[in-house]
Amino acid sequence: MAESVNGGSDAIQPLLMPNTRIDDVYEGIVDYRGEKVSIGSDIGGWRSALLIIGAEFAETIAFYGISSNLINYLTGPLGQSTVTAAANINAWCGVVWMLPLLGAFIADSYLGRFRTIFFSSLIYILGLGFLTLSVVLPSLMSSDESVSNEVHETSSAPFLVILFFFSLYLVAVGKAGFKPCAEAFGADQFDEQNPEECTSKSSFFNWWYFGLCVGSCISRFTLTYVQDNISWGLGFGIPCFSMLLGLFVFLLGWKTYRFPAEENKENPLSRIAKVFVASAMNWRSTAVSTSNQEEGIRMSDNHIRVGAHQFKFLDKALIDIPNSDRIGSRKGSTCCSIDQVEDAKTVLRLVPIWLSCLTYAVVVAQSMTFFTKQGSTMNRTIKQGIQIPPASLLSFIPLTVIFFIPIYDRLFVPLARLITKNQNGISTLQRIGCGIFISTMSMILAALIEKKRLQTAFDFGLIDKPNETVPISLWWLVPQYLLFGLAEVFTMVGLQEFFYDQVPDQLRSVGLSLYFSIFGIGDFLSGFIIYAIDKITTGGNQGSWFSNNLNRAHLDYFYWFLAALSTINLVAYLYVSKFYLYKRGSSV
Repeated sequence: MAESVNGGSDAIQPLLMPNTRIDDVYEGIVDYRGEKVSIGSDIGGWRSALLIIGAEFAETIAFYGISSNLINYLTGPLGQSTVTAAANINAWCGVVWMLPLLGAFIADSYLGRFRTIFFSSLIYILGLGFLTLSVVLPSLMSSDESVSNEVHETSSAPFLVILFFFSLYLVAVGKAGFKPCAEAFGADQFDEQNPEECTSKSSFFNWWYFGLCVGSCISRFTLTYVQDNISWGLGFGIPCFSMLLGLFVFLLGWKTYRFPAEENKENPLSRIAKVFVASAMNWRSTAVSTSNQEEGIRMSDNHIRVGAHQFKFLDKALIDIPNSDRIGSRKGSTCCSIDQVEDAKTVLRLVPIWLSCLTYAVVVAQSMTFFTKQGSTMNRTIKQGIQIPPASLLSFIPLTVIFFIPIYDRLFVPLARLITKNQNGISTLQRIGCGIFISTMSMILAALIEKKRLQTAFDFGLIDKPNETVPISLWWLVPQYLLFGLAEVFTMVGLQEFFYDQVPDQLRSVGLSLYFSIFGIGDFLSGFIIYAIDKITTGGNQGSWFSNNLNRAHLDYFYWFLAALSTINLVAYLYVSKFYLYKRGSSV
């Protein structure tokens, strides 16, 4: 498993000199020994990619096994209030989806994807192990054997709370390295210069997302039931075993994986950062170096520079000023290439789209907190003695994705293609916009259903009886979950494709991390909004919108607020997407 760390390459230093002719090998690809990979060999391809999909499948079970029902554990055994629990979950989820930026940077610049996946998996397993320990310790320390099978809504010992949250954030660190690298490493197993493998590479992303959805369904259906009805310790222990199994499956393919052969490559992030630094240092200058003028002419002869008229201040990075003329007289040239400047502009064009998708992420955050908490107050009995865990309804989101993706691909795209003449049916930005609209509708529906739940509680005199079951079926919540899933088919998949395709080629791992960071910031924003609204509404005539007694709370008001915010955001998104210029050679 030793890899070369020169330039962040995944390639391992060769032990033997390759003896294969150049035209018989894949360009820029080596095996685990650092030798060239012969065309037609059993290195890479579906054999390797399926093992990586298997590892992701196991990781998905592990992650959703602890996150789906987290709101009920925090408000139950840990004894936290609804507002505090929701804020803690949003903060943790924010870290989970922001840290992949760091994980991608480390992988691309230092360790390489294989090493990053391996070491982050070990951290992941360690975090899950500590998490399980923090859950089972109270029962081990108690002399009352029945404690392990009951849920006590009392505060746990401070040490156990600290251990629990330390473990959660250790899991976040492990996921930060695993998530952005595993998908990209799986795609590395196919050569996009080979037409047949290029088709397989496209199919790989479909099966990747399919495996993710199936894994989350299994986790939400089974593990939430185990946690609510059998044991929290077992419910958190199974994810630890799942992740351990995922690492084992991943290592099975060690000798079959393909690794990039590049060495001593420049840090892609610093390459872009140099443009902004050079632009700032040269902001007073106007003269452009002769070499860059000639390069610009050659570029304009070969192809049109996309968005050359945008962000002209970055063109200052093309200026090469002698040290004696430069402010501060720093040594070394600040001049950047045309390609560097164009890449910097490409990244900068993503910012408005990124910002306009944050509200969608705030809306998505509610499914794992308040939706689940609502369900815990409703009638969940399907047969005598059998109750549905409220968190299991989250399974309807990936189930909807699994059901609608084939419809989207085989029915919607061909029909849309006849109208738009776009090979993809609709553009990626149009696809994202459709999902934002659907998510807005889901918030309106959620507000209406919550209003009905509150009215039912009032009609049956349960306003001040929070521990009594409100006689309204849990299935009333299903439509809002279905709309969330349909929105995911459009927006989540669209965002993943958009940020993978629209970043410079050498930054695609970071591009996927930018996609994840939308939901990280969205979770932070959700926590801040909840905190602010709770402070504003606490002490009012009607009480806090997020009262621990949900029958006196007003989640319906909160959902209407998010629906209005999402509507405003949709208008802003349509405006910024109208002026977006796709990257040269883009397929979306």
